[in-house]
Amino acid sequence: MKRLITAIFVLCFSVAAFAQDPPITQPEFVKMLNAVPSNPGIIADIITAIRKRGINFVVTDGIRSYARTKGANDEELKRALDEAGRRQKDPAGAQPPSPKESNDLLAKATKKTLEAVGDMPDFVVKQQIQRSAAYAGTNNFRNLDRLVVAVSYRSNGDENYKILSMNGILQNAAESKGSYEEAGGTSSTGEFVTLLATIFKPESQTQFAPLDTDLLRGRKSIVFEFFVEKDRAKQMITASGTTSASTIAGVKGRIWIDREDARVLRIESEATDIPANFPIRTARRNIDYAWVTIEEEKYLLPSVSDVRLTMRESSKVFETRNLIRFVNYQKYGSVVRVLDDDIKPEPEPPIKP
Repeated sequence: MKRLITAIFVLCFSVAAFAQDPPITQPEFVKMLNAVPSNPGIIADIITAIRKRGINFVVTDGIRSYARTKGANDEELKRALDEAGRRQKDPAGAQPPSPKESNDLLAKATKKTLEAVGDMPDFVVKQQIQRSAAYAGTNNFRNLDRLVVAVSYRSNGDENYKILSMNGILQNAAESKGSYEEAGGTSSTGEFVTLLATIFKPESQTQFAPLDTDLLRGRKSIVFEFFVEKDRAKQMITASGTTSASTIAGVKGRIWIDREDARVLRIESEATDIPANFPIRTARRNIDYAWVTIEEEKYLLPSVSDVRLTMRESSKVFETRNLIRFVNYQKYGSVVRVLDDDIKPEPEPPIKP
């Protein structure tokens, strides 16, 4: 297999000193949560306080339930609380990384990721895509449609998309146009290599900073914030429909790196520098990675991607969501078939009062 030769650089930075304020008590945490319904913007402040100060109470199921209810089911708040609970329970086992460990891990992750990008095989994979929409900010998504898409990936970076099924109705793959053109609506590409390469290639000059530790799918990881400037990221966002337009954006977000083997476990990214008059207001994508076997070789590839866009139409702002599951990775040229489980619709979420 070919190797991508690249210069590996060490990113130097220091871990922000943890504040000397005492750990958060349970009554103090409950008081913070009680203030959220009238001021949702303070969730970010609560998360920062948890990460900097820690907690001095046991995180029980009751505390988690109360945080979900009062904290608008915020995923980052849940993760920060759980990680603080692990630190409170096992201070030695959940210590924040030292500057040396952070630098070393980033250098190893850069080297391994770029080598993996260069060693990517030709393959096919099936995408199960549930598309939904909501009024922005409500998180009350209603299902729109369900697609089954065959993706062919070549090691030169080419990606070819064929729609196999729409809402359980088989499509003529031979006549499919590629990507999601016939289906309309929100689509997403580039999960396999593009985002990883953008973050780690030296010419991106990505800015990294350690944020937290986490336990993700049983693996100890360090969470880093990252930022790539617009002129270097060159992330393409296209709006289609009643208004067709494209723009180039930067990218920022968080990345989870396995503390033991220095491989990427998760990326949460968000487009930056979107023009104020562009129809799409925000573009976010979360990707989880898992080990898969293709022709008896193991590769770390996407398992789930959650893509969300917000857009304004007249006086209303809508949010779309594409939940993409990647299943049945196979060698290039294999036939991708639609099975009963592929076309089973996701249950509708309950309507919020």
